[in-house]
Amino acid sequence: MSLGDKITDLGGKAKETAGQATGDDKLQAEGQADQAKAGLSEAVDKVKDAAGDAVDKAKDLFKK
Repeated sequence: MSLGDKITDLGGKAKETAGQATGDDKLQAEGQADQAKAGLSEAVDKVKDAAGDAVDKAKDLFKK
């Protein structure tokens, strides 16, 4: 997880907790959305890495 994603995730957790503590459903939902965004970004990065690895392996096969 990138630093930006970690910050977004932590901020989301803080918002969610503050929303729960104050009864602010909107703030709680924003926090959950921020956490989901960070998780999605991490998943996209993993897919990109896997695709890049597959391309590298394919290139290696054709070099042989």
